[in-house]
This record gives sequence, structure tokens and C-alpha cells, in this order.
Amino acid sequence: MNFVLHGVAVSAGITIGHAHLVSSARLEAAHYEIADSAVAAEIFRFDAAIARARQELAAIEAHVTADAPAEFGAFINLHRMILADSSLSHAPRELIRERRMNAEWALVQQMEKLVAQFEEIEDPYLRERRQDIEQVVERVLKTLAGGNAAPEPPASAEGNLIVVAHDLSPADMILFKRHKFGGFVTDVGGVTSHTAIVARSLNIPALVGLHHARQMIRENDVLIVDGIQGVLVVDPDAVVLGEYRLRQSQHGLERQKLKRLKSTPSATLDGTPVELFANIELPQDLGDVQDSGAQGVGLFRTEFLFMNRKVLPTEDEQFEAYREVAKALEGRPVVIRTLDLGADKGLSEGGPQDMPNPALGLRAIRYCLSEPQLFLAQLRAILRASKYGRVRILLPMLAHAHEIDQSLSMVKQAKQQLDDKGVGYDAAVEIGGMIEVPAAALALPMFMRRLDFLSIGTNDLIQYTLAIDRTDDAVAHLYDPLHPAVLHLIAHTIQAANRGGTPIAVCGEMAGEPGLTRLLLGFGLRNFSMHAQQLLAIKERVLRTDLAQAQPLAQRVLRQSDPAKTRELLLKLNS
Repeated sequence: MNFVLHGVAVSAGITIGHAHLVSSARLEAAHYEIADSAVAAEIFRFDAAIARARQELAAIEAHVTADAPAEFGAFINLHRMILADSSLSHAPRELIRERRMNAEWALVQQMEKLVAQFEEIEDPYLRERRQDIEQVVERVLKTLAGGNAAPEPPASAEGNLIVVAHDLSPADMILFKRHKFGGFVTDVGGVTSHTAIVARSLNIPALVGLHHARQMIRENDVLIVDGIQGVLVVDPDAVVLGEYRLRQSQHGLERQKLKRLKSTPSATLDGTPVELFANIELPQDLGDVQDSGAQGVGLFRTEFLFMNRKVLPTEDEQFEAYREVAKALEGRPVVIRTLDLGADKGLSEGGPQDMPNPALGLRAIRYCLSEPQLFLAQLRAILRASKYGRVRILLPMLAHAHEIDQSLSMVKQAKQQLDDKGVGYDAAVEIGGMIEVPAAALALPMFMRRLDFLSIGTNDLIQYTLAIDRTDDAVAHLYDPLHPAVLHLIAHTIQAANRGGTPIAVCGEMAGEPGLTRLLLGFGLRNFSMHAQQLLAIKERVLRTDLAQAQPLAQRVLRQSDPAKTRELLLKLNS
């Protein structure tokens, strides 16, 4: 039976493929009572699943390369130890025998008992080991599911698979960078959640906020993901399939045409130059940066180097990553943002967690200043990399003068530590700040006096201005970049920086939205930073923009308080 679901498009394009379900096996664990005569067979089934899980770990270990991080081996050994522990491998057998529980139910019951014990441990490292127990149980449960489980696909099939999940974390999305899936859809999430942002960097069609897709879709269902209109078509008929294949082909042709603009200088019709930079999460993204013809990296989100790990990266590891990017850009600028952890971006170990309101808690620069050794190690790594290219340091989530002053003091301290060891760096490295909260936008002179450049993070600026959690699909419809308050803050920040001679960029998602390019140009913006996949579409819009027409229309948009008229003027601006 074919049907259509509507969601929020977070990455444009059209893909056609088969559903690959990603889920929490323990949420779907069967729960039933077995007959006395079936107890022995159920225990045998449980033992077989444990044995199979051990074989899987051995197979994973066999495929770990010699140059893989040591954490991989430690992770496998820890999970093997958990599997061997009697509290997990034998206790469920007694529950099956005594209470006539099915194996899945017995295993989940024992897991919940163990997790509760770990949650009472004071030591944070040991307490977090409950996650390993949960992961091991997930593996056994999927083995118990047998043919109903959703196995990991072979690499050769990934391009034809569409990941379907209830939710995916930014860390999950970073792991997806190692695969080549055709697209993904989730039940929850917002258009500017960090999960969505990373999805755009993968350059595959994606939808979020579908609500019940994970429950309604079966493994291997044929799916059409329309990342342009925000539509998911399940088991389409031949007519619909043919229509979407035609649209997919046309979209591909349009993308090919844009590639011709790679080496074209970025300037408006009247010759005003406009700088177009790329955002990255990991050094592996450099290929896309080079392919786009970007003038540099305007935002290196360094927190993604810290995810999906059991231990934090060392200073040397960070230095190698930053140096790799700096050298690859061959003199073009690279803006490295210091750790922006918190909210929906957490660590496997440590980090800001379990806060009552993560978006308003100990995140970004607040977290870094509360962990001076961690911050100093990152600053030293960035400074060391500055010897190999045009590196700039960007400080996130600034709101107070003392945060800037403390950060600058930390940079000075990091420089002194390198001087003491005779380690070279660029002594004149520029330091900038993110404008992400209304307080920063409204107190701009305080920032301009202390910093070398500014960058507007529109995602958080909109979130904090409108009091909307951008990761929550329940309020996603209220997230509005065209809200008068948002536009006034952005225009004011750009114009004030321009008047004061402070370089300013926009590195949030608004920078990569072609429908807003002329509006931002009309506000006076001349530096955009976005995911590399969006850059050529923005360049095309820049090349076709007449500033003499865009500037007065942009000012008319600012004077509007009626949302309908604002959108009407925006259509005129883009015609």
C-alpha cells in the first residue's frame, strides 16, 4: 500500500531507494510468557544469541586496521567482558527458567537491574559504563530477533538505502560520514538542529519531523525522499516512480550546471566582490571544500573531533587535524571555532550533560572557561597549526565582556606556554567572536573593541530571540528567520560592524539559503560561510544580483511588521 508522509526538508535533492530501519532493539523487545515445555528451547535460543554476539565482536576485531585508534580494541574487549559476565550471560537464564519469561524480556529485565546499580555509582567514569551494558544488550537483542533484525548493509548496497530512524544524534550523523547512504528520514528533529546541519554536509536528501515514519515503514520498503518539497512517498506506484525519476534527473542536471561556476569569481552584477567560505565538521570534508571552489573555511566545528570517542583527543591529535586543514587550504583562511559543546552536542564521556536546560546551561565558551586545561590544550593545538596556514580563532556563544577578556587571557597563556617550549606559531593570529545571542547583537561595540572579526550564528540567534528549541519538531513551525526581530538584529549587527570597520560574516544556515542571499547582501553582508554543497547555488544567486535593486528592497523588508508582506517583498527581491 502506497502512502505519503510530510516532514521538514533539511537537505535538498531527490533519492529513490529501499528503507533501512535503525532502531533501539530494546524498545521493541518482545514480552510474553512461555510454556514449561518451551523453557529448555528458550534457554538454548538465549545461549545461541550470546554466542553469536561474541562471534560478531570477533569479526569486528578482525577488521580493525593496524593504524586504528587504540580505543577500538578497548571498546571490543570491554564489550566481550560484559558478555562473559555471569550477571548478563547467566542471570537471564534463571529468569527464563523460574518465571517462564521469553529470552528478550529476561535480558531487558536484567539489563535494567544492572543499569540501576551503575547509576548509583558516584564515580562518573564507572557510572557511564551503563551505556556499554545497554549497547551489548542491543547487540544480543538484535541477534535474538534473527531474520527480523535490520542488519548492517554491505557497503555496495548503501547508495540504494534510505536510513529510517526515530531520532539520530549529531554523533550518529558523523558516523554516517563513513558510509554512502542514499538519504535519511527521522520522526523527530528541527530544520536547524545540529543533526540536520551535519546531514546537509553529507549532501544527501533528508527529512525530519515525520512523527510516525519509523513505525509505519517496513524494512526494504521502496521509498522516495523529496528533500525539496519535504515529502516521503512509501511504496510508490509506477506512475509516481516514473515522475520522480524524471525530477531526480532534472535536479542532477541543475547541480551539474552549477559546477561550471567553480572557478568564476564571486561578485554581484555591479562588480562588488562577495567572499564565499565553507563550513566543515572534520578534515575529511576538505574534498567537498576543494570541489566547491570555496575561498577558505569560514567555520571549522571542532566539537565533532570529540564525538564518538571514549577518551578526549589529545593536543597532538587536535593539532594534526587543524594542521591538515590549514595546509590543504594553501594560504586561504581557515576559521577554527573552539569547542561548542552542550545542547544537542554531547560527549561519550564527560562534557556538559544532564542539565535542566542544556541550551541555556554550561555550553560553548562557558564550558571551555570552566575547563581551563581542556581549553588551553585546544588553544595550543590551534596556535601550533597557525604556523602552517592562515588560521583564525573563533569563540562561540559570547555574551559578556568578561568572557571575551578571560578567553583572550587564555590565548595569551597558551602562547606563553608554547614560547616556553620553543614551539612556533603565528603571533598575530586573529581572534573573533560568534554573535549568537541577542545580548551580543545589542552590545556590539563591546565586542568590536576587543575582537578582530565577528561571525553571526543565525541558528542560535533565531533560537534565543524567539525562545524556540531548534531541535524540537513540536515547535519547528515557529522557527522563523524572517521574524522582524530576527531580521532587525541581523541587519543591525552587519551594519554596525561595517560602520566600525570590523569584518563580519554569517556562518549559520541562513548563509546557505539562496532565497535569503539577496536580502543579506542588501543588509550589507559581503562574507558568507555555508556547507560546501550549498556554495555554488549561493554563488549563482550572487552573480545574478543587482545591489542597486537589492538594497532598497532589503530596507523595505526591514520596515515591515506584517509577515505576509515581508514574504511578498522577498519574492519580489528574488524575482
